[in-house]
Amino acid sequence: MVLKEKRIKELENLIVGYQASYYNGEAEISDSEFDLLWDELKELNPKSDVLKKVGTGPDVDGFPKARHLIPMGSQDKASNHQEFIKWAEKQIAKKNKKDITFLVQYKLDGASLELQYEKGKLNKAVTRGDGITGDEITANAIRMKGTVQKLGVPFTGGVRGEVIMTHNVWENKYPAKANCRNAANGIMRRKDGEGCEDLHLIVYDASALDDDNFFTDEMKKLEWLKKCGFETTETKIYNCIDDILNYRDEIAKKRDTLPFDIDGLVVKDIETDMTDLRKARPEKQIAFKFELETAFSILREVIWSESGATYTPIGVVDPVRLAGTTVKRANLNNPDMIRAMGLKLGSYVCVVKRGEIIPKIEGLAPVQSDEEIKEIEFPNKCGTCETDLVDAGTRLYCPNQDCPKRLLHRLEKWVSVLDIRELGEKLIKQLFENNIRHIHQLYDLKADELSEYDRMGKLSAEKVIRHIQTKRELSLASFAAGFDFEGIAETTMEKIAAAGFDTLEKLRNATVADLASVYGLGEITANVIAEGLKECKKEMDSVLNANIITIAPPPSEESQPLRGKSFCFTGELKTMKRGEAEEKIRLLGAQAKTSVVKGLSYLVTNDPSSGSSKNKKANDLGIPIIDEDGFLELIKTNQELKKETLQGELF
Repeated sequence: MVLKEKRIKELENLIVGYQASYYNGEAEISDSEFDLLWDELKELNPKSDVLKKVGTGPDVDGFPKARHLIPMGSQDKASNHQEFIKWAEKQIAKKNKKDITFLVQYKLDGASLELQYEKGKLNKAVTRGDGITGDEITANAIRMKGTVQKLGVPFTGGVRGEVIMTHNVWENKYPAKANCRNAANGIMRRKDGEGCEDLHLIVYDASALDDDNFFTDEMKKLEWLKKCGFETTETKIYNCIDDILNYRDEIAKKRDTLPFDIDGLVVKDIETDMTDLRKARPEKQIAFKFELETAFSILREVIWSESGATYTPIGVVDPVRLAGTTVKRANLNNPDMIRAMGLKLGSYVCVVKRGEIIPKIEGLAPVQSDEEIKEIEFPNKCGTCETDLVDAGTRLYCPNQDCPKRLLHRLEKWVSVLDIRELGEKLIKQLFENNIRHIHQLYDLKADELSEYDRMGKLSAEKVIRHIQTKRELSLASFAAGFDFEGIAETTMEKIAAAGFDTLEKLRNATVADLASVYGLGEITANVIAEGLKECKKEMDSVLNANIITIAPPPSEESQPLRGKSFCFTGELKTMKRGEAEEKIRLLGAQAKTSVVKGLSYLVTNDPSSGSSKNKKANDLGIPIIDEDGFLELIKTNQELKKETLQGELF
């Protein structure tokens, strides 16, 4: 039961986090991969509150926000025949009939949009956002094919559709994008609207404001939309469940021949029910999804990847073709997943290409082979220090705080966070071999001592020491992330600081429950952070007592003149290292991005005219490109503004 509860919590945290990234326009995984997590949670805990919520997270900055006329809720999902039959029979039972009429439509794989009309004229076009509020992109929507500005009838209400890009347009103009959906999502939110003429709006629903009886039949609603000039999605009418199952299988086989992407069917009761439509997850419609491409192979070996203190299982399978590539290795996540699936060496397993990139073993195949079956052996001793490993279910790790591998990884992480490039991997290992095992010891190093190292010399040693001794003010998130809590990224620490735990004292005093309540975290992550803070307390204090590193005070909105802005750096900077530049913008309230994404405020490069992929993408998205001089001027201006603000706060 404990293992099951841990897995439920883990799934809930993953789903909430991936929903946030999706609605921010930066989806981390594919719909198919997300559906696997959703389906597993639904099976383990069908009453989970997460399953009842629409995705959350703010939309991309730069557009005015607008509320939907009717909430754009999420649909329940069925990924196989059995799940769909269960839903359909429930709908029939509710009406106390032998059968009912279902409307079946293509489930378009694009970006949702609501067109809002007032007396027949287009007033606003609003992205889905969090389901209640989205970005108003009216000017962009007008440029899309399929948008009707005047209906010819005095209708006041909303029309819902999906913004898609055809395969032909994607292949000829946007092949650098991962897929048609990502391309459509990015272009529809461009501030300059460029490329919106390459997008296509196909509608599937409508609702009148303050008149729930305007539409009473879903098929007649679609006919009305066509008369108004809209293009609607492919639609069928069925009275028999078996006919819907057959139709779904037929479309699944020919989906690759369609001009645009679909990822399933939408099945609705043909009778319009506005009360149901207003629910966060309407009950009278369902997304009947296509199944993931899978392959079956035999699990031959489990190898354990070591990162810091953690041991992660990787399955080695007989080579198998999947989604156009040959798969030989597949993720197994953690010990609990191996146990839950009942895996053994020699098992015939189901392998899925997650996100069309990462193969993962999903479980046992429906039929097993005649291969000899052997138990999977978990490592029980640390390969570095021989300490007994701890099997915490979701994590197998070495608990020895003084494990050499763990300490070395922490040193490397600290140097990486501070971007001290003079301290390369080989030099760090030399330091480690000379008993520099803790971060604070770096600040006690002397040039004479370092000059005796292999291939070092006096001048090189002095340069390294000079960079180590350079005074730095770090954000709390950067400081904490530098101590290498297992699996905890700097972005996670930024979330915690933003939630009010914005000083080291507050962070240390926070309970596991306090940290777990932070949006997108959960108990497992909270425990790792709490344990890390306790383990590193003495080390953190020693680093701060060296008076080289300081933690920036909690920012106020007024003292963050670049709040809401984001920067991406490419190429070498002349006056500072990239890590220093990123820390400067963080202290002014901005975010550092590793890639060019929609909503980025600036791309910083000393070669703005180059044909690099980042420059090209920034130009395509209409993102300003500035050189180092422009960046330094921007930083100087905003640092002065911050200084004036802080002085004003003091008096």
